[in-house]
Amino acid sequence: MFESMRAIILAGGRGTRLAPYTTVFPKPLMPIGEIPIIEIVIRQLRHFGFRRVTLTVGYLAELLRAYFEHDRARFAGIDIDYSYEEKPTGTAGSLANISGLDGPFLVMNGDVLTTLDYSKLMDHHQKNKAALTIATYRKHVKVDLGVIEPDGAGFVSNYREKPEFDYLVSMGIYIYEPRVLRFIPPGEYLDFPDLVHLLLGQGERVSTYLCDGYWLDIGRHEDFELAAGEFARNRSKFNVD
Repeated sequence: MFESMRAIILAGGRGTRLAPYTTVFPKPLMPIGEIPIIEIVIRQLRHFGFRRVTLTVGYLAELLRAYFEHDRARFAGIDIDYSYEEKPTGTAGSLANISGLDGPFLVMNGDVLTTLDYSKLMDHHQKNKAALTIATYRKHVKVDLGVIEPDGAGFVSNYREKPEFDYLVSMGIYIYEPRVLRFIPPGEYLDFPDLVHLLLGQGERVSTYLCDGYWLDIGRHEDFELAAGEFARNRSKFNVD
């Protein structure tokens, strides 16, 4: 299914929440166990049949490229190329710089640890005939404080002690149809949420796919530590070997 399909990995961010490590080190090269997170992502894509990956790079791009060029044999079976940005154009705007996106393509963040089945994601996308499909995860959030709801005059209308909520959150993994690129002006800054609003405003269908496996966005120190522990305990579930 994926042999002729492009995968775009967004790998140009500064990773400021993981400072000071990311001051001199690109976030996608942060190791989960003994493997950088971006290598885990690429191994997973290869497992599902992807044969071409494009990395959108900017900050410390030379270190990312040096890592993949150092031992090409380890990435046999998958071609890796690069799209360079002199200045950031956003999580959607960077796609305007990539040529040859003539069929459905995958876009994802380069710091995601997940057991997502990409085949099921693609089947869902094709079934729903959407312009864009967002992989989602059910996130449980507990507020460890009393939450006050005031009325318009500032009087308490409700009080909830340590409420809990469930949300569907974006996993940072998407399937695009090529027509979405018409909504991304070359050279202009555009983040993904703004692109979704543009698509909805033009009557395009944006679908969601609920992942029933594991997912963690490794953006904070505490999440990085959680991911390392999960990967060590359940490595076989992540399709990297």
